[in-house]
Amino acid sequence: MEGFLPTAVICLVLLMIVVFSVRSYLKKLKSGCCGAGGDEVKRVRPADRDASHYSYARLVRIEGMHCQNCARRVENAFNSQEGFYAKVDLAKKTALVRTKVPVSDQQLKQVVRRLGYSPVAVEPA
Repeated sequence: MEGFLPTAVICLVLLMIVVFSVRSYLKKLKSGCCGAGGDEVKRVRPADRDASHYSYARLVRIEGMHCQNCARRVENAFNSQEGFYAKVDLAKKTALVRTKVPVSDQQLKQVVRRLGYSPVAVEPA
């Protein structure tokens, strides 16, 4: 009987972990991966959608995007700024960011960080 109590405590802890994991998974199924409540994030379009008007282009590699809502949030963050035009490729976890004026890599990373995602690298496009 001495070995029963520690075993019972371990089993109880494991059971609690499983219960919380299942609840979290069910919440994600119901609300979307980002807690978006199943609502799609509305796309923000830049004022100028002609890519030839943008002289500078950078490819931002981003970790932490899991769904189309994540990708749209990143696009919207860039596209809502004057002189920016962004397209996100969720499968490649990248954002092609075009700008009319030079922008530093740090500025691009900061936009991504403010959204809660991790900018891994900024490369020439």
